[in-house]
Amino acid sequence: MDTAATGPTFRDATEADVDTLVALIESAYRGDASRAGWTTEADILEGQRSDAQGVLDVIKSPDSRLLTVEQDGRVIACCQLEHRGDHAYFGMFAVSPALQGAGLGKVIIAEAERAARETWGARAMHMTVISVRNDLIAWYERRGYRRTGEMSPFPYGDERFGVPQRDDLQFELLVKELV
Repeated sequence: MDTAATGPTFRDATEADVDTLVALIESAYRGDASRAGWTTEADILEGQRSDAQGVLDVIKSPDSRLLTVEQDGRVIACCQLEHRGDHAYFGMFAVSPALQGAGLGKVIIAEAERAARETWGARAMHMTVISVRNDLIAWYERRGYRRTGEMSPFPYGDERFGVPQRDDLQFELLVKELV
């Protein structure tokens, strides 16, 4: 069997994955390496996107899963799912920059939605996106998410979330019904 032709596999992250996942998340969003993909935030945020403790907290939380995506024996993507009553929260989504734009993100988000429905009976998926990320928001809209106009502040001054390069950052809630 040609293993190069196999599709991605999904599993829950373990503590052993923390360093690999932090490197993946950073590569997808920060610094020059992130510019190889289209999800970069390098022009609006510097510094870190995540850290080992933040990733470990998601892995260890009883209400969260950090879905890890592997292909050809290596981690290529991840996303966080968190159970929040009748809905699930989708976050920490990262795809290796070299693999962006090839349809992998669509596969991952569909699997995340399926997992949230099956695991927790979630009726909706929520996420927050930096409101100035118009291309990213448009991508989510094409996947069925809708803008709510509900904003929450960006954590200015907390470098765990990066060092903002502009003063108008905020998060917008996006929602998709899953039933």
